[in-house]
Amino acid sequence: MANTPGIKHINSALARQTLLDHSTTDPVAGVRPIQLLPWLKVIKIGGRIMDRGKDAILPLVDELRKLLPEYRMLILTGAGIRARHVFAVGLDLGLPVGSLAPLAASEAGQNGHILAELLAQDFVAYVDKPTITTQLGIHLANSRVGAVIGSAYPPYHHHEFPNQRIPMHRSDTGAFLLADAVGASSLVIVEDVDGVYDVDPNGPEGKSAKLISEASYTELAKQKGTLPFDRMLLEVMANARHISSVQVVNGLIPGRITAAMRGQHVGTVIHTGAPVK
Repeated sequence: MANTPGIKHINSALARQTLLDHSTTDPVAGVRPIQLLPWLKVIKIGGRIMDRGKDAILPLVDELRKLLPEYRMLILTGAGIRARHVFAVGLDLGLPVGSLAPLAASEAGQNGHILAELLAQDFVAYVDKPTITTQLGIHLANSRVGAVIGSAYPPYHHHEFPNQRIPMHRSDTGAFLLADAVGASSLVIVEDVDGVYDVDPNGPEGKSAKLISEASYTELAKQKGTLPFDRMLLEVMANARHISSVQVVNGLIPGRITAAMRGQHVGTVIHTGAPVK
């Protein structure tokens, strides 16, 4: 700290500089940040899994229960068909995108509460977003099994970008942002399909659909048509700092989540822009 008469100055590489100048910011902010929770495993359960009811949910809960002694986990839930219904009604009423986002997020939270109730006997509880972002480590350390459940929907809410009528940042994006922010060791996205296909397996060309075993986020960004996750996820992957790859697996097939958690390749692996560990 430099002193002049009556004035104190703090030496900083960013002082009097624009933060839009990458030549100035990269030496300071371009390094890899500290991993806050490097031992954490993040699992995102898709809303379409929850929409299928007990035949899909109960086997999934049993599989998660068996994983509790092995890993410290953050289990995040997404929004499903009810959120799409809310979007339809909200758009018909002319609601802005910033009002649609928290409405859809409420369903993701409801799905989380359902899983938490089913795992209550195992001492797993639902935790709200503010607590996850500030006290996750404490909750996991004091939990008998080392797992908590939360909503995967990012808390943009009324601050959601008004680029389009449907919120751009949804559950898959929220799960990735959170996992990367805390420096988790892995992220597994659980959906009702085996992974990413070259064409929509449920579309007109579904019979010829081929599973993409491995790809980079840039390769998938060029693919047209639907994806089993939010397309915005590919954009945030470009700026990843910790999560170097994400695996998309089929939660309807018993054992797939367990295999993915143990590092086995059983779905589609997507490589991000983060440096490989």
